[in-house]
Amino acid sequence: MAPRRIVFAVFDGFQSLDLFGPVEVFSIASRLSPGAYATEVVAPGGRSARCSSGVSVAADGALTACRGPLDTLVVAGGNGMRDFAADARAMRSVGEIAGRARRTCSVCTGAYALAAAGLLAGRRATTHWSACRDLARRHPEVNVDPDAIFVRDGDVATSAGVTAGIDLALALVEEDLGPEVALAVARWLVLFVRRPGGQTQFSAHLSGGPAARESLRALQTWVVDNLDADLSVPALAERAFMSPRHFARAFKAEVGMTPAAYVEALRVERARLLLEAGRAAVDEVARQAGFGTVETFRRAFRRRVGVSPTAYREHFATERTSAA
Repeated sequence: MAPRRIVFAVFDGFQSLDLFGPVEVFSIASRLSPGAYATEVVAPGGRSARCSSGVSVAADGALTACRGPLDTLVVAGGNGMRDFAADARAMRSVGEIAGRARRTCSVCTGAYALAAAGLLAGRRATTHWSACRDLARRHPEVNVDPDAIFVRDGDVATSAGVTAGIDLALALVEEDLGPEVALAVARWLVLFVRRPGGQTQFSAHLSGGPAARESLRALQTWVVDNLDADLSVPALAERAFMSPRHFARAFKAEVGMTPAAYVEALRVERARLLLEAGRAAVDEVARQAGFGTVETFRRAFRRRVGVSPTAYREHFATERTSAA
């Protein structure tokens, strides 16, 4: 059987791990199952592309000159994606190559290119957690999942940010060569073959930004340092010298989240850090993070992170044990 041809599309400003992470997965799979894959890199200029970290990668050919059948097209993401996705000729090439591929994939913000090429219309997709809202705004025809590590919708797959491309590549290897080979590749790379939870657990900063007015920004700072205080809307409104109704409206308009959602997100973030440290019991973490009850904590944590507090802590305990 001929090797499965995997074509990676890159551009100036691409994220290096979007390419090298999946390439290593396919490379190791080919060592374990000789001749399984043959990888190549194409770029708009045809000769090389410089990644966002400054390293230049030699291309095997030009994006517009990619010919013949292929198994999988993988489009990288990165800081240069805006210019790449705006290049009509490049997007026509992406669409044409995808039409000859058994499956088409993107890593991180590579989803913007697939959307621009018309490959995500009516499909479920994901991208880096920081870009999900913007992708949904720019391409309302795409059903964006902000938490998934990767999404398969028919013959198109999209992954979350950066290292999530490795998760997607492992899933493709499992599909092609079976779970034993995928597990062996994951072990070789010292990875989970399926990591627990979604990408929400890796977004350390909140989707809510700083408020415009100084009084609300000062309140945001105070809340971070007083998560065990009464942070109800009436209490926060009183501290901001505003009526509860006016405060709630102003806070959501300027921060992008309701006060309750903002407080809960901060408390979950505090709990996440405490669980990673691994020293306190779950009920003590709930108390230190400002949750009224352990059950309230568990529900909020699972809703925002995708796994239970106990599972999250065990994951980091395993990481520490492996590193010891």
